[in-house]
Amino acid sequence: MSEPIVLPPTPHLIIEGKLVENDLRRFEPEPDTHATPDDEAGWLVPVSVWVAHPLDDWKQRRHPVALLVEPHTELESLFEHSSLSDLQAHVSLIAVDFPAYTDGRGYSLAQLLRQQYGWTGELRAVGDVMIDTMHYLARCGFDSFLVKPGHNPQAALAALATFTLAYQKSYRHSAQVASLAPAA
Repeated sequence: MSEPIVLPPTPHLIIEGKLVENDLRRFEPEPDTHATPDDEAGWLVPVSVWVAHPLDDWKQRRHPVALLVEPHTELESLFEHSSLSDLQAHVSLIAVDFPAYTDGRGYSLAQLLRQQYGWTGELRAVGDVMIDTMHYLARCGFDSFLVKPGHNPQAALAALATFTLAYQKSYRHSAQVASLAPAA
């Protein structure tokens, strides 16, 4: 009897209408320490860690970090610590955490980052990111999505093109949201 063929797991990260491997790992400093991650690519750093260190520390890194915005994050503290141009130059992306799909604070944070603060870089939805919310996340300004394990990433990708018309104002025009979905 032959061994069953084990296929690698399907990637759950959607970027530019494609499924790719997740390239980030979360940095969790020990409590009461002021550590930063090693100067390597792929670190996701909570905003609280970013603002706890002088901006010059981050500017000296060869590899920019990604920032994790948690629902309770006050964006004012981030932009008091760092200018938008410093963030655009020294942060690879901003990820907004959805601890539960019923927690709508991430939608508001995305809108604030895009419209009030002017973030033009990658904005990634992480956490409890489900198929049902994909279209709405894109309309709020997210352009990459780490789909929750256990959800079909292909169905999530298709969900980006679910609606072609919208009645409410959004960060992107409907055609731009649809362009995040794969070509038919």
